[in-house]
Amino acid sequence: MRGDFLVYKVAMNNYKKEEIEHYDKLAAEWQEKATNKETARIDIEKIDVMKMASYQFLYELLKKYAPGKKVLDYGCGHGMHATEIAKIGATEVIGVDLSEKSLNIAEERAKKEGLSEKIKFIKMDAEKLEFPENSFDIVFDGGTFSSIDISKGLPEIARVLKTGGYLIGIETLGHHPLANLKRRLNKKRGIRTDWAASHIMKMKDFKLARQYFDVIEIRFFHFVSLTAIPFQNFPGGSILIKFTETIDKIIFALLPFLKRYGFKTVFVLQK
Repeated sequence: MRGDFLVYKVAMNNYKKEEIEHYDKLAAEWQEKATNKETARIDIEKIDVMKMASYQFLYELLKKYAPGKKVLDYGCGHGMHATEIAKIGATEVIGVDLSEKSLNIAEERAKKEGLSEKIKFIKMDAEKLEFPENSFDIVFDGGTFSSIDISKGLPEIARVLKTGGYLIGIETLGHHPLANLKRRLNKKRGIRTDWAASHIMKMKDFKLARQYFDVIEIRFFHFVSLTAIPFQNFPGGSILIKFTETIDKIIFALLPFLKRYGFKTVFVLQK
């Protein structure tokens, strides 16, 4: 399989154009600083996600479900997750995104990792997937739902998944008051688009997802530990994150109604 990403013609709404421009810009900024393997695992918003319990749990799930499977990286961005899913043992990974700059970086990443034969990147609208029904064993969502109309995205994911296949994802939740304040400030500063700021996943979206999928598992993370994430690169930052994540576990066990205020949710849904 060739690694070169393919380009499909897409009709885009204004919000999609804005999202593309935003992520093209972020990808260019990221590329300037991604000079080694350490920076290569930094996400597009300059956070080392693997220091966070949510992503650690996500990757444990992928190690369980992805080996030997054909996986769609839904909104693959700069390919950070696609390459790791291939390394975990997926037989084939296809990443789709509308940000051409991100796809260029993803393609280069796959080549450097020697994974071009296992990964293909395609410029494609996530709301109008151009794959036949029952094409994939797993659809992986690394945080794409805020950039799309989820009411259009979920039925498309269900369509291309095989019966019994899994949607495995990590999303930011939109109920944490501190995170919502930061989003409003970021929108004013031009760091976040209007669409994304107003379409962060909510608990009601899980109700919509249940129209297409059975829930296998949903976990919530970063209620208190959200405040520690900005300090991850400071001396003692990793210890602070682990300490506050332990507090989160205790709080969620004692007061489960607070789970909705977690900053991140990780889920496994089955068609």
